[in-house]
Amino acid sequence: MNNRYFIRYGVLAAIGAAALFLALQLTTQWAWYWCWLLAAGGVAFALYGIDKGTAKAGRARVPELLHHLLALAGGFAGALLGMLVFHHKSNFGKHPLFIPIITVGAVIWGFIIYRLAFQI
Repeated sequence: MNNRYFIRYGVLAAIGAAALFLALQLTTQWAWYWCWLLAAGGVAFALYGIDKGTAKAGRARVPELLHHLLALAGGFAGALLGMLVFHHKSNFGKHPLFIPIITVGAVIWGFIIYRLAFQI
């Protein structure tokens, strides 16, 4: 893994997710976790598209670890949608961890939301 690209795309993802989160928090009445899931999902989806474009162009790629971390941080829906729309990272022989990590991210966030929203 090239740390330079991990940091570059990681900072881009963090700034994008924070900006989207704040925009949603300030313009809606939604609970913070829905705003975060939409922001993280939107950034994950965008990074799949960016990574697909850089792969076709032969340029520096988004590290797989960043895709995994973003899926676990709440971007699981955007990651899954990015896989489907861009047909990217969908070769399960070469990328066996993507679907399990997306699933684990969904389960973790489902548990968090359940605890926050439905438990007193």
